[in-house]
Formats: sequence, C-alpha cells, structure tokens
Amino acid sequence: MAITDEEMLKSLALARQYAVVVLRTGPDAARADAREIVWEHARRNFELRANGLLDVVLPVRDGSDVHGIGIFNTTVDRAHELMEEDPGVRAGLFVFEVHEARGFPGDSLHANDRVGG
Repeated sequence: MAITDEEMLKSLALARQYAVVVLRTGPDAARADAREIVWEHARRNFELRANGLLDVVLPVRDGSDVHGIGIFNTTVDRAHELMEEDPGVRAGLFVFEVHEARGFPGDSLHANDRVGG
C-alpha cells in the first residue's frame, strides 16, 4: 500500500503528545523487600491506567537494566511528577527518564494479539 504525502500530513496534524517513561534499575534494586515494593508499583500502574493517565504499560523482561516502558497520556512534567511518587522509585528500586513523544491516529496495541502471530 502506497502512502501519499497528503495522508502523511493529515496524520501528522492529528498526532497527540504523550510522555514515554523508561524505567531502569535503581541503586537499591537488591533490597530484601523488593518483591513487595514491585507489587505495589504494579498496583499503582493499574490505578494509573484505570484513571486514564497511563495508556500502555510494557514490562521489559530481557535481563537488561530496563525494567519497563510506560506511555503516559500526560505532559512530560506531569509524567515526571507521577513517577516521583511511584513506590519503586521512592524506594530506590528504579530510576526513570521521561521523553516527549507523539502518537498517530490508528496507533494501538490490541488486547487479542498473540505473541509471534
């Protein structure tokens, strides 16, 4: 399928701002109570999703220092504030960086997609 310049310009005009958070290993990642703190971090992510602030949560499980990526439906400043309140960040399990990004109409992750399919 060929995409025209006009289609691209129309899509660019409709792009929305998002904040992308990259969560990395923090200085206190080896704490004895890390498992419980990570559970509360996950609970908070579910709450942020339910409240329409966090559109996509992507846990990263490749053994790297990246633990997750989140796409927030907020400004960069608001995402930074929200992450400062995260239980895992507050406990030193995680550090994070926030990046401004744009999403285009039609972008989505489908709940029924299968891995490798």
